[in-house]
Amino acid sequence: MSRPVVLLLSGPNLNLLGDREPLVYGTDTLGDHVARAQAAAEERGLDLEHFQSNHEGALVEAVHAARDRCAAIVVNAGALTHYGWSIHDALAAFDGAVVELHLSNPYAREPWRHTSVVAPVADGTISGLGALGYELAVEAVARLLDERSPGA
Repeated sequence: MSRPVVLLLSGPNLNLLGDREPLVYGTDTLGDHVARAQAAAEERGLDLEHFQSNHEGALVEAVHAARDRCAAIVVNAGALTHYGWSIHDALAAFDGAVVELHLSNPYAREPWRHTSVVAPVADGTISGLGALGYELAVEAVARLLDERSPGA
């Protein structure tokens, strides 16, 4: 029996984590965060795939490819969170669970970061908890999937 697949989607500039603004994003690399999410997924009996791109279209294509293949998506869309309507539309067409994720708290930052175009098509948002957010996002999708499974 195959295990549910969770797509962890990382947007622009997240490949620079560890070097980019460590006072805001910490010193952990994207690889560190993915490893944390992978361990959390393994504990919950989920397979986790990760995809990172600095290009909006590539992220949209990853969401399209997840349709009918993945049970859930955890998305840290980076700055595209605030204006990436094509990501919004792609996620709206995805039938699985969606959790929006941010390392920092967008509401404690610049005003342009206070609006998310991802939030309206996500089941929930985890923000401001740094590295812990990756584990919590996987836990959240695992619980959502449990609630949605037959006999739950």
